[in-house]
Amino acid sequence: MPENSNTPGHSRLTKLNKLTKQHKIALAGVATLGAAALAFSAVPGDTGTTTSDAATSTKVAYSSEPIKGVKASVTDQLAGASVKTEAIQAKADAKAKAAKAKADAAAKKKAAAEAAAKKKAEAARKAKKAASRSTERVKIQPVAATTYANNLNGWINHALAIMKQKGIPGSYNGLYKNIMRESSGNPGAVNGWDVNAVNGTPSIGLLQVIQPTFNAYHVSGTSSNIYDPVANITAAANYAADRYGSIDNVNSAY
Repeated sequence: MPENSNTPGHSRLTKLNKLTKQHKIALAGVATLGAAALAFSAVPGDTGTTTSDAATSTKVAYSSEPIKGVKASVTDQLAGASVKTEAIQAKADAKAKAAKAKADAAAKKKAAAEAAAKKKAEAARKAKKAASRSTERVKIQPVAATTYANNLNGWINHALAIMKQKGIPGSYNGLYKNIMRESSGNPGAVNGWDVNAVNGTPSIGLLQVIQPTFNAYHVSGTSSNIYDPVANITAAANYAADRYGSIDNVNSAY
């Protein structure tokens, strides 16, 4: 019988048949795709598949386990580098510290030397100033010359001072006793009656010295006048020291 599209039962059967065909096609497609997927997954990874579908479906396996060997090596290298850097830095610090200590010591030594030099210079300056003041005092206050009275006591003491300088022996008493015996302390006394007077060389002065003896034993620094009391005493004491050892040993005319 020819199909009649107007029959209700016929229409439903036709739709059912169509649906069944479509389902079959879909199922066949699914099966085909499944088989293709199974075949593709079975192909080894090194077959060189170039299809884009195969490339997109390839899975890369990642491991969550740490790469212990590599990590340890890097850590060790970093640790070694850190230790080396610290050692270099420590060496540099030590060197800098030593250099600073040396510089400080040198500066301290230099400062001590400068202080010592300054102290020495100051001491020298003070000493020079003190010496200058001392010289000024000497100039301002000259030592007064010893003065002697113009009498027998003064003449004897003045003569003794000169005799001491010249190394001529004699004492105050030795001079005094001989003066009193010879002239009674008169510097102008002249003996005109003894043998010396007869010979033309009378004894003159405090210790009655003749001119030739006075000239021979005259003491430098005293007057050349035989009547001068100090010159007469020192010349007579010089003659007595030469002949008798000292004026103190003379107890009579000599």
